[in-house]
Amino acid sequence: MSSQVYFAEQALLQQGWAQNVRIEVLDGVILRIVQNSHAQDATVLSGPTLPTLANLHSHAFQRAMAGMAEVSLKANDSFWSWRELMYRMVGQLSPDDVRIIATQLYIDLLKAGYSQVAEFNYLHHQQNGQAYAQLNEVSQQLLDAADTAGVGLTLLPVLYSYSGFGGQLPNAGQARFINGSEQYLALHQACEQSIAGKPLHQLGICFHSLRAVSPEQIKRVMAALRSPMPIHIHIAEQQKEVADCLAWSGQRPVQWLANEIGLDERWCLVHATHLSEQEMLTLARSQAVAGLCPSTEANLGDGIFPAADYIRAQGRWGIGSDSHVSLSLVEELRSLEYGQRLRDQQRNRLYSQSQNHVGDFLFEQARLGGNQATQVQLGLAEGHRADFMVLDHQHPFIAASKPQDILNRWLFACNENLIRHVYVAGKPVICDFQHPQQQAARTEFTALLSRLFKAV
Repeated sequence: MSSQVYFAEQALLQQGWAQNVRIEVLDGVILRIVQNSHAQDATVLSGPTLPTLANLHSHAFQRAMAGMAEVSLKANDSFWSWRELMYRMVGQLSPDDVRIIATQLYIDLLKAGYSQVAEFNYLHHQQNGQAYAQLNEVSQQLLDAADTAGVGLTLLPVLYSYSGFGGQLPNAGQARFINGSEQYLALHQACEQSIAGKPLHQLGICFHSLRAVSPEQIKRVMAALRSPMPIHIHIAEQQKEVADCLAWSGQRPVQWLANEIGLDERWCLVHATHLSEQEMLTLARSQAVAGLCPSTEANLGDGIFPAADYIRAQGRWGIGSDSHVSLSLVEELRSLEYGQRLRDQQRNRLYSQSQNHVGDFLFEQARLGGNQATQVQLGLAEGHRADFMVLDHQHPFIAASKPQDILNRWLFACNENLIRHVYVAGKPVICDFQHPQQQAARTEFTALLSRLFKAV
């Protein structure tokens, strides 16, 4: 058994900010929280102490191409032209390359305040589409990267079978992604064996998109995998996808999924950008999570999620960094709010009657939605995993702020990273902004990028 005791002069508990908080940890879980206590024998956390968040949508390998698609090659560049560059890069990656990219990424995500990452992995096979000898070879490399970094992983092996609605044959760029239902179930079982005995890691079900699977496959997989694990899917990201779904089924994507399969709290609908009003209300009432990735959605020109209306309907949501053009949870939350302001030409769009501080509302809702979508319990509360971060108490905007202003100052006034320390399951992984493996990871990552983009 492993135990630690921490003392935070300021800590953001579930009921709000508290002073002089003693946090007792046993085997990676918060055993006891005592307010108005004393440091005594505890490790002192000098700075505002907050929960970490879960990043509910990651394609780790795409971090390697961040910034490389910002060259106009045609008058109407779109998600679909970006995807061609992504396919060309995918053709060059070995499983070890994926490990190198993911290790650097996960270290950087820890520095940004994420301690759980939902890894939406559809890179399953060799370059020619043949299976690896170990079915979950790439997933294993992702798990190894997470272990090196010290981050929790919610592994989402993806079922991907077709290139379009109605079972269209996959194209050459998708060869590494493709599985049938039975292959997928075997892959999922291998992944389950890989995470056994690893308390930081979880496993979920994942369908790439409605265009990439058939209704029969969704039903087959859900019937075979009955445990209450999270279910993730890309949906309604692009207008073209909505139009294609209407042509195929006569229904919009979220409408089809709700009517034909059913939605509940297990589901995370990633992006869900283009919703009718009825779809928006259906999603909110289902208690599923909308997986929002504002920096990637902006980078790809997806559109703006109707967050203000969705939140008024008490919809649940969390954030992810998707293609990792940004790794900052500050930028994700700020961009989500600013997108609503630009669309509505008004200020302060995302809040509730019980919480009118926009930063506090955004942070808490992202925590709750991320927890649900990744099947973890993050938050400074007894019984939750002992994950937390400490902001730099020497920064002027932090040092001079009242507790109720800290999150607004951090999220809306600061561009530099203020996260000084990060703890996962009670143990330090980022100390004074540094990770013990960062230099080795950066050296490998730099060499990989130099080699990779000579070939792409």
